[in-house]
Amino acid sequence: MSDPLATLPLSAIRVFEAAARLGSFTRAAAELNITQAAVSWQVKALEQRLDQPLFRRLPREVVLTPSGERLARAASEAVTVLRAALSDLTDTGEGVLAITTLQSLATVWLAPRLGAFQLAHPQIAVRLEASGRVVDLTREDMDVAIRSGSGEWPGLASHYLFSADGAPLCTPQMARDLNLTEPRDLLKAPLIGLASEWDAWFAAAGVQAPSIEGTPRLAADAQSLEVAAALAGHGVALGSPVLFGADIAQGRLVCPFDARISFGNGYWLVYPADRRRAAKITAFRDWLLAQVAP
Repeated sequence: MSDPLATLPLSAIRVFEAAARLGSFTRAAAELNITQAAVSWQVKALEQRLDQPLFRRLPREVVLTPSGERLARAASEAVTVLRAALSDLTDTGEGVLAITTLQSLATVWLAPRLGAFQLAHPQIAVRLEASGRVVDLTREDMDVAIRSGSGEWPGLASHYLFSADGAPLCTPQMARDLNLTEPRDLLKAPLIGLASEWDAWFAAAGVQAPSIEGTPRLAADAQSLEVAAALAGHGVALGSPVLFGADIAQGRLVCPFDARISFGNGYWLVYPADRRRAAKITAFRDWLLAQVAP
């Protein structure tokens, strides 16, 4: 039995994958730097080889047929695997490692440590993106991510780093001024953060309290900003004792009570599973896991 791939030019599969992914011959032509006519010709030739239509041509768009949808899924996976293999073959550890992560984790925990990574691997430059946006690592120009969640993302390898728990954090002076001896004492404290999170923390601490809706004086979209306000002496914030471990160790912050709430299932290092052998990714993975080892 002959191999059906033997009769299909790789260029036609590449053009079809782009057109299927973008839903447009025009956009596929722009991405591949060829003419729209060339895209149309390649797709038509592929349809003739397979003896069935792959797209329905509409006035301003193209839509995959059921056969086209099946081939598009396989073509997308094949192109992703091929790109990863080529990257691994040409990756000698030189170049740029692009990391995406949450703003608070980037600012407070990762950035101060990256100098040590670059000293250990001077041939690798680092580009760090701090954002709440979840980047699609299989499509976008990023190598690895550190994100919170369950650790289960299709197509990605994941390594658990540490918990995403939150506990009260404040300056030692604030703790003395408030005479914090038991969790209930925080009911009279100037609180920083979302009321719903403080309600959850009081419940975890066993404090039967009415909702504190409206009580917190400041809420921000990044944990680092809320804890920065606590560091400035403006109140008590809910923050990660792991992320702000250096401030606690150096006496700038204290964590007066052990009760914690979960901000998620933990922080994870993730990257495309088919790029696990890329030199710059393995170097960063091994270094990062050593940083969080007990």
